[in-house]
Amino acid sequence: VQLLESGGDSVQAGGSLKLSCRASGFIFSRCTMGWERQVPGKEREFVSTISPSGTTRYADSVKGRFIISRDNAANTVYLEMISLQTHDTAAYYCTKEAGVYCQDKYWGQGTQVTVSS
Repeated sequence: VQLLESGGDSVQAGGSLKLSCRASGFIFSRCTMGWERQVPGKEREFVSTISPSGTTRYADSVKGRFIISRDNAANTVYLEMISLQTHDTAAYYCTKEAGVYCQDKYWGQGTQVTVSS
């Protein structure tokens, strides 16, 4: 399993970014995919998931600002982030969630998002 994130950058508060995660090594279309984030010294936290059928879930802190989507033909999951705030600063990790057809949970290497005021 490989999960390769991209799109992290430094932006000013109020700005936007779109993260991408290209997956390989498993049947992408059968797996729930997601994003988590982590700030140094804190626990990694849930951001969002999207099921194979497209059902989405979001952390309360990002609802209305972040949109998760997937392209099964491209084996890619996206996280579009708007109205970014300084508290969104974190390393963002793509996840392959555990499931009947998806075995264990995996994380990518992460991509850094820094939001300055």
